[in-house]
Amino acid sequence: MTETSAEPARTPPGTPTGAPVGEALGRALSAEHAAVYAYGVIGGKTSGALLRRATAGFDAHRARRDQLRTLITQRGGTPAEPGPTYRLPFEVRRPADAVRLAVLVEQRVTTAYLELAADRDPALRRIAALAAQECATRAYGWQPKIGDPFPGMGRDGADVDAQGAESPPAASSGPAGSAGAPGQEAQPEPSGEDGQ
Repeated sequence: MTETSAEPARTPPGTPTGAPVGEALGRALSAEHAAVYAYGVIGGKTSGALLRRATAGFDAHRARRDQLRTLITQRGGTPAEPGPTYRLPFEVRRPADAVRLAVLVEQRVTTAYLELAADRDPALRRIAALAAQECATRAYGWQPKIGDPFPGMGRDGADVDAQGAESPPAASSGPAGSAGAPGQEAQPEPSGEDGQ
């Protein structure tokens, strides 16, 4: 079950609250924007049980995206809007491609939440831990295999795609680079094309 809203923990005045609004929280939001876009593509290439799984993933990422937007706003920040479209890391032609993309998206969104899990705010750590767990569970649901001992981190710190081959290293901007697979292999940057 996806948590749809969370009240930020009350922090006594003068207590450090971790990274400023817009860093790890913003990267997690960017990863969720990219995941929502990717799941739209995944749903378009699947049917039956796979389509139901894609719809559940889409709804879960949309709920997390909305939750993160609310948290950023409550903390005085301005949440980033999604790009109109994102370049996918490979062409999705068949259901097998859609499954591969779903696994990759879940792995990379998990990576974004790993950074957020290091925040000093216990409420954010809890949200990040639950979201990372949900992503790892969805990835396993798409492709039931035991992969990395620490989902989202890859083997030896490198992302591993659904085929078991290492993907290119993340962009130097940090975990968001690996979280936004749908955006541009590494960074979810909008392209100039029309889209969602």
